[in-house]
Formats: sequence, structure tokens, C-alpha cells
Amino acid sequence: MVAIQAISARIGRTTGKGIAANLRAHYPVWLVQIIVSLLFIANVLNLGADLGAMAEAATLMAPLPAWVYIVLFALVCTAGQIFLQHAQYAAALKWLTASLLAYFATLCVVHVSWGEFFKGLVWPHLTLDRRFWLMVVAILGTTISPYLFFWQAAQEVEDTKAEPRREPLLQRPAQAPDALQRIRVDTLVGMALSNLVALAIMATAAATLHEQGIREIETAAQAAQALRPLAGEAATALFALGIIGTGLLSVPVLAGSAAYALGEVRRWPVGLSRPPGHAKAFYGAIAVATLLGALENVISLKPLEALVWAAVLNGVVAAPIMALIMLLAVLKSTLGKFSISRRLTVAGWIATGVMGAASIVFALLSL
Repeated sequence: MVAIQAISARIGRTTGKGIAANLRAHYPVWLVQIIVSLLFIANVLNLGADLGAMAEAATLMAPLPAWVYIVLFALVCTAGQIFLQHAQYAAALKWLTASLLAYFATLCVVHVSWGEFFKGLVWPHLTLDRRFWLMVVAILGTTISPYLFFWQAAQEVEDTKAEPRREPLLQRPAQAPDALQRIRVDTLVGMALSNLVALAIMATAAATLHEQGIREIETAAQAAQALRPLAGEAATALFALGIIGTGLLSVPVLAGSAAYALGEVRRWPVGLSRPPGHAKAFYGAIAVATLLGALENVISLKPLEALVWAAVLNGVVAAPIMALIMLLAVLKSTLGKFSISRRLTVAGWIATGVMGAASIVFALLSL
């Protein structure tokens, strides 16, 4: 995860263009359009499921109709991207990451068999069951997600626009040591934290729901409520707050990354640093993606099931996109002397191979 995100960031910081724009410059347009279309579909599906899960969690805190919360969260996420300046918006997202601490707090109030936890972490029990591999692909797809590649590169480009002294490294190579070191630290710390959060969520569910034989969870509210008799009111409230905070983080990123990818392929003016009047199609794509996600919930969407299948789609799509990014990152014509190191190349291809292998095993077991 660190390798792929660092490579995506390096591409954006070095070229001053996002992933989709670089792919369009080096690969057939039809291929890039297929990739962006799949990304857009997966993002909208994921976004809609997030909005539904946030609404259900919010009803536990203050009982109002779920559709009220869906509309409210959709408006807040869209307005933040359109009307806040990029620096303000980035700062808001950084502060929202504090909501992830709720998952660590939840873990502290449930009983976990740490011996079993570390045993399972180091030596997982593998089977050839189709449902098992569906979840493997889903976990990989929600961890190493294509939308994160596009977002990471796009934010590096945004930073060069927001900071007048920063320029793409191909134009200002003297900035490379500081920029690349910052990228290494940023991705290492960020990805480590995100994986610890994922472990906290899985450990909480395993120690409570799984231990009690609760295997069918259809909604986020059901998951949070199921914790109440097992771990108390505090766990329920903390888990619900975590769902809402995580959604407020992910919905703008999902809509934004889809808009960046679509805009770069269509050669629209893109970027959250641009005023809305100077990038109407880009901001329109953000609004449309969020609207479509909100409308998903009108068709009786099961948010948790939708999240799983969105993650599976991300997992399947990720491998070919990662392969294209890896081929791009070693080209001297793309990154010049800033093409990736051998160690990063090996790590990136290993990640790509793991993603591809998991998808192939799942596909074979689904036949």
C-alpha cells in the first residue's frame, strides 16, 4: 500500500499532472476511458453505500428519517469541495481523521482475546471457500483502492498550485529531495494509520459479533446496535461516530477522485484550487457523482452489502490499473531521472501480483 501510494504521489509531484492525464498520454484513449468508467461506477456505488451507512449511524444518535441525513451529508460533502478554498478544505479533511480514533476507543471497551488475535494475524486460516476469497478481494480492494491512486496524485498536483514556490519536479528538480522525503513520510504514516484502523474494526467485530454467532449484518445501524448488549452503550456510540466520521472523509475523496479522473481524460480544467466558475464541468462531476450516490439509497440499497461489492469491484479493477501505473513509473519519458527505484519497483509489482492473484482465485472459485 505504501509503495503504490508513494508511486502515485511521485507521478503527480514530478509531472504536475494526475494519474488519468499521464495514462492518457501513454496509453490508448479507449483503454483509459474504460478504466475511468469503471472507477466512476465503483466510486458512485461506494459513495452511495457510505451515505446510507452514515445516515443509519446518525439515526442512532438522533432519531430522524434516514433520508434527511443522506441529503444533509451529501450537501455538506459537496458544498465543502465547491465553496471552501483548497487549503481550508484540506485542513478540514485532516481534522476529520481524528474521528478514526473512535475505532481505537471502541476496541478498548470490548474484550479481545489478544492471543487469538495475534495468532490469526500472523497465521491466517486459508480456505478455498468462495465467500472467503470474496472477502479477501474486498479487503484488498478497500485497502488498495484505485480511487486512492488518483486522489493521491491529484493532491500532489493541487499542492503545487496552492504553494507558489512549488513546481513539478521535472521543471524544478532542486525541490526533489524535500518533496520526495515528504512523500515517503506522508505515505508511510498515513498508510500505517489506515491499516491500524482497519485492524481495530475487524478485531472489534471478531471479538463481539463473530464470537456471538452474529454473521448476517445488513446495515451499519444493525452493526452498531449489535455491539450494545455485547460491549455496552459506549461501544455503540463510538462505533456510530466512527462510521459518520469515516464517511465524511471518504465521500468527498470518492467524488473528487472520480471528477479528477473524468476531467483529465476529457481534458477539462480540473482542481479544487480552481474557482467553481473556472472548472464548471469538474465541480459538476463532483455534484453528479454525489447525487447518484444519494439516489442509490432510494432503491432500497443495503449499504453494507453494497460496500462489500464496491470493494470487490475495486479489488478486481485495481490490479490492471496498478500494472499500468508501474509501467508508467519506470519510464524515463514520464518521470525523467525521478523514475522509481528498484526497491519501490519490486514492492509495487509484488502488490500488483497479490491483487491480481486474489482476483483470479476468486474468479476461478466463482465459475
